[in-house]
Amino acid sequence: MGRLLIRALETAGFRVSVASTLRAFTPEPDLMPKLRQAADAEKARLMQVWTQTGKPDLWFTYHPYYKAPDLLGPDLARHFDIPYVTAEASYSPRRDRQGWAAAQAWVRDAITLARLNLCFTDRDRDGLGRAVPGGRFASLVPFIDTAAFADGFAEPAGRNLMTVAMMRKGDKFASFTMLAKALALLPDLPWHLSVIGDGPVRRETIALFAGLPRERFDWRGELAPDAVPSALRKGGIYVWPGCGEAYGLAYLEAQAAGMPVVAQATAGVPAVVEHGRTGLLTPDGDVAAYAAAIRDLFSDDAKRKAYGQAARSFVLDERALAPASRRLAQLLKDALA
Repeated sequence: MGRLLIRALETAGFRVSVASTLRAFTPEPDLMPKLRQAADAEKARLMQVWTQTGKPDLWFTYHPYYKAPDLLGPDLARHFDIPYVTAEASYSPRRDRQGWAAAQAWVRDAITLARLNLCFTDRDRDGLGRAVPGGRFASLVPFIDTAAFADGFAEPAGRNLMTVAMMRKGDKFASFTMLAKALALLPDLPWHLSVIGDGPVRRETIALFAGLPRERFDWRGELAPDAVPSALRKGGIYVWPGCGEAYGLAYLEAQAAGMPVVAQATAGVPAVVEHGRTGLLTPDGDVAAYAAAIRDLFSDDAKRKAYGQAARSFVLDERALAPASRRLAQLLKDALA
């Protein structure tokens, strides 16, 4: 998403440069003071450079959150009196009770300072509004560059199930677990699942499906990003429960390829899948309902085709780079006026 935002800004006519390569991430709160020292040195460097070459017109930070607060932008924005903007900032009060209070204070300071905080989901916007009641927020819906999906995707959605996901612990593994349980409830359907993705728990992930016929699976492993659109052409229904998903750009890519989606109505998923139009969203954690939704689209050719066509139109018309770029440019213009 960060790279897409850069492309959207450039498309709108902004000249974008990465101000720093400092990795503002730490897995443990006790390591934050060491990171702060590195950030102080980096701020001093940037101050010297900008004093000599001129300051930028605006500082833009993507995704400051408790493990990666922006330790550069707010101080530099104040020092040089330039506008400060965030996108997909995240603040969670429960993290304060887990030892991250100091890091979250920096996040809250950044949100408060920002002329504009761009939010990709209503859920995020509501949460930030509670954390910083006086903050300035605006919505920018998740989007993708649809250029790779422009041609060769005219065929109606078939029955082949497909998913694209990393194989790692946490929410991704939880989604694979739910998918395995749901497919086990559909032994009478001649489904076939293609899985694109790899990761540190590949063996454990495949083991989740061990009770199902091996010939029903195609474990394709990781593909290069530019190879994914072509692979999606062979899909029929995109099945990914989406446990804990912030929103999931993979859903937009699948829909751009003409696939209807079966996911849960949870976290940020409703921001990228329209229930009853581009896919089916089931109650959070309800495996039986999830399996029933797969059965519904698998068995109803007319509905699957209609949803697939609507999904493709939804992304190409509403969630493409060009409209996002125009929206972003207008938001920045309004905020900085």
